[in-house]
Amino acid sequence: MSLLRLEAVTRSVELPDEEVLEILKGVDLDVAVGDHVSIVGRSGSGKSTLLNLLGLLDKPTSGSIYFDDRLTSDFSANERDRARGAEIGFIFQQFNLLSGRTALENVMTPMLYATGRAFWNRKRLAAEMLERVGLGRRLDSIPEKLSGGEQQRVAIARALVRGPRLILADEPTGALDIETGASVMELLDDVAESSGAALITITHDVNVAARARRHYRLDRGVLSSVEAQRVLEFAERQSASRAAA
Repeated sequence: MSLLRLEAVTRSVELPDEEVLEILKGVDLDVAVGDHVSIVGRSGSGKSTLLNLLGLLDKPTSGSIYFDDRLTSDFSANERDRARGAEIGFIFQQFNLLSGRTALENVMTPMLYATGRAFWNRKRLAAEMLERVGLGRRLDSIPEKLSGGEQQRVAIARALVRGPRLILADEPTGALDIETGASVMELLDDVAESSGAALITITHDVNVAARARRHYRLDRGVLSSVEAQRVLEFAERQSASRAAA
């Protein structure tokens, strides 16, 4: 069952000199429920622009985006906001935690926009999610007292606390060392799989990308499928080079 589908999507902006800059060019992508997709691209390839479209933060210049087989251009502003809040979880490289707020308070934040039982049970749900990511004993710790890996775990718990069906991870290990990054990705994979959420990882790190089931490369705005074996071989070469150094 398709959860998110892009058909011939483009995104362009007009520069001050009236020249048109094409950022994305005819992107096609179909993400099923429970799928795990990686998108690799260098800086300037259009990754951030694509992330904004996948997360319903922006609209394409042309082409179509479907969420749950419904054309997103038909969504009202409120429907887009509700879909982002309830159906999509964002995980960023820089964690974006609220300074001076405890881990529990950070994870509770998305629940402030929930309704019914989810709102009234927000403290319990946040505590359970932190327990799930291995931070049950750090509920009252502020970000400044947590390691980088622990902060990213808080960010994961915050993204997942409302039970999103789609998780967008933007360079989720970019601010972490290799060992901590591998541990965080293993956790993210496990939590996403157990919850049945689709996971899209956008990264420049082929070792992170290799964990996905399907792989894509974004180059100069063009998205193309990449064979898993090629990603794995490249990741192995990178690991060997680091070991030799």
